[in-house]
Amino acid sequence: MIVILELLVVLGAIVLGTRSSGVALGLWGGAGVAVLVFVFGEEPGSPPVDALLIVLTVVLASSMMQLAGGIDWLVTVAAKIIAARPRQITLIAPLVSFLFSVGAGTSNILYPLLPVISDLSYRNGVRPSRPLSLSVVATGIALACSPVSAAMAAMVALTEVAPYNFEMFDIIKVTLPAAIIGIVLSSMVVNRLGKEIDEDPEIQGRIARGELLAPGAAAAKELEVKATSSGRNAAIIFLLGVAAIVVFGLFKQIRPEVDGNPMGMTSLIQMIMFLTGAVILLVCNPKVAAIPEQTVFRAGMVSAIALFGLAWMTNTFIAAHTEEIVESIGDLVSNAPWVFALGVFVVCVLTTSQSTATQTIVPIGLTAGIAPGLLSGMWAGAFAGIYLLPTNGSQIAAANFDESGSTQLGTKLIDHSFAIPTIVLAVTSVAAGALLGLALG
Repeated sequence: MIVILELLVVLGAIVLGTRSSGVALGLWGGAGVAVLVFVFGEEPGSPPVDALLIVLTVVLASSMMQLAGGIDWLVTVAAKIIAARPRQITLIAPLVSFLFSVGAGTSNILYPLLPVISDLSYRNGVRPSRPLSLSVVATGIALACSPVSAAMAAMVALTEVAPYNFEMFDIIKVTLPAAIIGIVLSSMVVNRLGKEIDEDPEIQGRIARGELLAPGAAAAKELEVKATSSGRNAAIIFLLGVAAIVVFGLFKQIRPEVDGNPMGMTSLIQMIMFLTGAVILLVCNPKVAAIPEQTVFRAGMVSAIALFGLAWMTNTFIAAHTEEIVESIGDLVSNAPWVFALGVFVVCVLTTSQSTATQTIVPIGLTAGIAPGLLSGMWAGAFAGIYLLPTNGSQIAAANFDESGSTQLGTKLIDHSFAIPTIVLAVTSVAAGALLGLALG
C-alpha cells in the first residue's frame, strides 16, 4: 500500500508539472521529494548532479555559439544541402534536420529551416506536409544521438556507472544508426501520405482563386538568417568540441587517468564544453551579457530545472523500493521489453521532454534488468513521442510556414499531420534500435 501511495505521489507530481510545463516540472518534482521524505519517511535520493553539470556546460557553450551566429551559419549550410536534391526532399530534409540537430545538440536549428523546406517542396511539386512533418519528428530522436544534448547527459550519468559501465559511445553506436534507419524507412511511408498537389482539391481551389501560386510559378524565398564569418568560426569551434568528445569516447587510452583508470566521460564533457565556450569567446568575441537572452540558453535552463526536480524525485522513489520494482515489473519488462519503450514514449507525450522521460523511466528499466544496449536502442526511438500531440512549438511553426495549408494541426488531438510520422518513426527506430542493441550491446 505504501509503495502504491508513493507511486501516486510521483505520478501526481509529473501530471501537475505537465499541466503547467516548463520549470513547473522541476518545482513539482522537488515538491514530490518533500512529500516522500516528510510524509512517508523515505531517505532523499541523490540529485542528478553529474547530469545537471553537463547540461549547464553544454548550454553555455551552445549559447555562445548561437550568440556568435553559429546556428545561423549551420542553417545556411543545411539549406544548401536540402536545395541540392529538391525532388528527394521528404528523405533529405529530415536527414539533414536530424544530423544538424545531433551536431548542435538542440532542435532549435530547425525553426529557420522550416520555411525553406516548405518552399522547396511546394515549388517542386512535393506536398509540403511530408518533409515538414518528418523533419520535425526527426529532430526529436536526434537528441538521443547527440553527445551534447540534455537527454544524453542524463543517460550517460545513469549508465556510465557500475555495474553497467555503458559509456556515451556505446549508446551512440546503437542510437545513431537506429535513428537513421528509422528516418529512411519512415520517409517511404510519409512520402505517400496525403494527396498529391495536383490532386488536392483544397490546394487547387486556392490556386484557382489566386490565393496561391501554382508550384511552377511560386517564387523562391530567401533564407531569413544570414551567415557570417564569426558564425562560421563559432560553429566550427563548437563542432570541434563535439568531435573531441566523440574521440575521447572512442579511445579510452587517451583520456587523463584518475587513480590509475581512464577518466569518466561525465567530467570530460564538462571540461571540453567549458573550453569550447572559452575559445568561442576568444575568437569570436560575442557580447556575453546577451547570453541569457539566447533561445538555447533559456530552453536549456528550463530543462535543467525540470531535470533536477523530477530526477531527484524518481531517484528517491526507486532507491526506496528497488526490490519491489524488480519483483513487480522485472519479469514483465524482461519478457516484453517493448513495455519500457512504451513507457518512455508515454512520458515524452505527456511532458514533451526527452530528458524528463530519461530520468523518469530509464532508471526503472535498468533496475528491472534490461541490458543497456537494448535499453538504449528503444530509448532513442521512443523520443518521437513528444510530437504525438500538436502542442510543440516546432509543429505550430511548421503549420504556419506551410502556405499551401497541407500541414494541419487538426482539431481532435491526433488528426494532425505529425501523428502518423510520429508513430511510424517511433516504431521503426525502436525496432531497429532493439535489434542493434541486442547485437552491439
